[in-house]
Amino acid sequence: MNDPTPWWRDAVFYQVYVRSFADSDGDGTGDLPGITARLPYLRDLGVDAVWLTPFYLSPHHDHGYDVADHCAVDPLFGTLADAEALIARAHELGLRLVVDVVPNHTSDEHAWFRAALAAAPGSRERARYLFRDGTGPGGAQPPNNWLSVFGGSAWERVVDADGTPEQWYLHLFDRTQPDLDWRNPEVGDLFESVLRFWLDRGVDGFRIDVAHSLFKEEGLRDQVRTGVHQGIPTMSEDGSIVDPHDEDEPMWDQPEVHEVYRRWHRVLADYPGDRMTVAEAWTKTAESMARYVRPDELSQSFNFAWLVAPWSAAAFRAVIRRTVEALREVGASPTWVLSNHDVVRHPTRYGGGARGLARARAATLTMLALPGSAYLYQGEELGLAEVDVAPEHRQDPVWVRSGETGRDGSRVPLPWSGQEPPFGFGPGAGQPWLPQPAEWAELTVERQLADPGSTLAFYRRVLAARRTLARTAGAEVEMLDLGADLVAFARGRLTVVLNCGHRAHRLPDSEVVLTSMPEPPVAPGSAGVGPAGAGPAGGLPPDTAAWLLR
Repeated sequence: MNDPTPWWRDAVFYQVYVRSFADSDGDGTGDLPGITARLPYLRDLGVDAVWLTPFYLSPHHDHGYDVADHCAVDPLFGTLADAEALIARAHELGLRLVVDVVPNHTSDEHAWFRAALAAAPGSRERARYLFRDGTGPGGAQPPNNWLSVFGGSAWERVVDADGTPEQWYLHLFDRTQPDLDWRNPEVGDLFESVLRFWLDRGVDGFRIDVAHSLFKEEGLRDQVRTGVHQGIPTMSEDGSIVDPHDEDEPMWDQPEVHEVYRRWHRVLADYPGDRMTVAEAWTKTAESMARYVRPDELSQSFNFAWLVAPWSAAAFRAVIRRTVEALREVGASPTWVLSNHDVVRHPTRYGGGARGLARARAATLTMLALPGSAYLYQGEELGLAEVDVAPEHRQDPVWVRSGETGRDGSRVPLPWSGQEPPFGFGPGAGQPWLPQPAEWAELTVERQLADPGSTLAFYRRVLAARRTLARTAGAEVEMLDLGADLVAFARGRLTVVLNCGHRAHRLPDSEVVLTSMPEPPVAPGSAGVGPAGAGPAGGLPPDTAAWLLR
């Protein structure tokens, strides 16, 4: 009898940052054939699905998130035939494939925007974007006070061929990424055609970039600013959200956006195989996140609460409790994520060095025991930390526009093999598009496959155990009170304990089947899922997690 549960409800997704995963032609940049060649590695790792960042035609001012044509593959990454071959090979290996879609904005090289610049104010071409007259004498000031996420004003003024300044256009991100006007029906029709183009080619789902944007409050009034603008939300140690953004946000999370996703839900329903969507929606609460995953909208929404939480048992407990409760109300499954291409890698966030890696492994073991889906970011299975990219090599528009360090440090190409750069990333010699640190020679896939105590070996053990234990443990989470420094919960026979404190704690009297320690003791009766036994001598150490069977 077939399981009626959609595959994505408890899947493990692996995010591939296309330009940094594998290079097939030696130009120093990752590409689609490179990914295809490495798909067996992902199958053997134990993930269920692969999510690709944009590989569409783009001038790459924001590394592909400035899309000039969603239905064309950028020559930097390959061809449409390469994309189709990748989809087919993934399916042959039992992997699902999810692609990015970027609906908030286009590139300034998109045919629509070029036509808008050539057209007059008030034209049909300009109505696809958010063009407005300026304020003040001669319209010399922006239409409102909104700021770009990447720094500076969110408005750019158009200058005619003869040098005459005229209207302004909105760009919540880089000035080369003009925002679309989703109140214009043509925009919705365009993106339905984009979805169908890739669904017809067999993709299994879409990750939706800045899904909480799209609609802006009608009238585009000034923002009432009471706080700082840059940064992502964080969480205090008691589990309360600390949002650096202003409370007044007329550019984010408007109610009209939900009708877009109801339409997309109907589009996916036309295709077989439980096609899915996942929203990147930086909402302020678990409750607002849950609105995106109501039964007639999106399949999932990224739960960034775990990602922004500090190393704190109270914060982690609050994230689990609030997430599960909020999503239960709408019948949706949770998602859990610790890193992605937009944030500092979690070994570094957790303190760096040996302690940061120990905490990262413990958090991963805990996360993978929770119900719902988990999203892994390429390289975390190798224990890669954030790289301090030298200023002369930085390419992120955040760095270019604001002088902030930016996101390049989480995007450095993966080390596959060898003793020096490019560490098997591609057939070329020397450094790839972002330079790899020399110390990565100790962290290559080749080296870690030969080491049973490596982080890669740990991930493979945990993902195998998740298939046999966590997935069969049921959806209910029972929080356990084992002490202020401990995160503890039970799912069926499975008990999970994470020690966020500074001393060892005795574990409950149960069989330990897996721990996050690099070389935990092996004992008989391990249930065949990895290092196991009666538990570490002296109790569960700080910065460590364990799975136990009751």
